[in-house]
Amino acid sequence: MELKQMRTKSADELKSHLLDLHKEQFSLRMQKATGQLAKTHDARRVRREIARVNTLLGQPQAADLPGKKK
Repeated sequence: MELKQMRTKSADELKSHLLDLHKEQFSLRMQKATGQLAKTHDARRVRREIARVNTLLGQPQAADLPGKKK
């Protein structure tokens, strides 16, 4: 998912997407362990997308900061 698309989502939607990513990461890890992982680059893609979602969830929103004008 593109970063621009992620920024438009609410925190609940991001948390739901994060849960899906963790499930996908687990599935990829199991495939790797059993030797069935064909696309090894998918593990890296999922890991990076998890980091992006966590970063977005940790950032304070501009509307939430006191004294800031839009």
